[in-house]
Amino acid sequence: MQSAGINHAIGDGRSRSINIENDVIIKDHVSPPNRVGEYNLGTTNERSHNETLCMTDWENLLPLAIVLCVGIFVQAASGFAAGLLIVSTLIWFGYPVPEAQISLLVATIPQNLWGVWKFRDQVSAKQTAWPAVGRLAFLPMGIATLKAMESLSILTVKQVVGGIMLGITLAICVLKPPPQQKLHPVWSFLAFPISGFLQGLVGMGGPAMVIWVQAHDWDTRRSRGFLFTMYLVSMFPAIAMLFYAFGKRLVEPAVVAAAMSPLLLVATSLGLRAGTWLGTERLRRVTLAFLILIGLAGLAAPLLTPNSDRQHQASIVQ
Repeated sequence: MQSAGINHAIGDGRSRSINIENDVIIKDHVSPPNRVGEYNLGTTNERSHNETLCMTDWENLLPLAIVLCVGIFVQAASGFAAGLLIVSTLIWFGYPVPEAQISLLVATIPQNLWGVWKFRDQVSAKQTAWPAVGRLAFLPMGIATLKAMESLSILTVKQVVGGIMLGITLAICVLKPPPQQKLHPVWSFLAFPISGFLQGLVGMGGPAMVIWVQAHDWDTRRSRGFLFTMYLVSMFPAIAMLFYAFGKRLVEPAVVAAAMSPLLLVATSLGLRAGTWLGTERLRRVTLAFLILIGLAGLAAPLLTPNSDRQHQASIVQ
């Protein structure tokens, strides 16, 4: 049988020439890797055959470790922003959204298990049933939309994520409903489906729930118990759906994030102490300002990207 050469573009920018002869695949050439962040966001069919960033390379592992630790630290200190901070920052380091999402979900498993156990006396099945159903029902829609976004260029993805992040952050700043004993059911029908959709799309489903919780006159323990429960209820279905949609490419970032659990527990402990020392409200203002800057940077991604990089990324999509 005559051999045929096939070129594959893989996630870290390398290109491999593969000879197929008698059903045997032989790798005969590997070109030097490009810069981190120049991964392929080609068509959906192309992406199904492409490899993603090699998470075990130190140049990729170190940013992942730093971003996860900072995100978990901020979450523990200020009480929010892990998803907003981790996903958006990893995208700037060159990670596709699914890999960033799976890293976030796996990294927050210990924190959420601990939170549900600690506040278990505040958790009510009756209170959490509809919110959980609403969140889970719209989770697959968000993931399906994310799958469709695979054909977009990295610059467009940065703009989409930046716009969503900016909108969420501004909503947190502006929407401060007066606490009430009970809200009209319509707000539940809005908050939790939106939360589930955004969780599936970009891993940023927390803020919609946080705003809903802040509209209640609950004490801190009850609020945290409810939120930890909502995160945990949807966490494992979200992981399963992401693996179903994107396959083996998520194994490596998930394993790496799981291996960092001891380090992330230390970051959680330090974050809790920092929140007590500096004050949650002060940290909250600083975090919101930082998130607004990241969101604006995402929207302005084409202006912040050199011409040569824009042309390279455009050629990849074509």
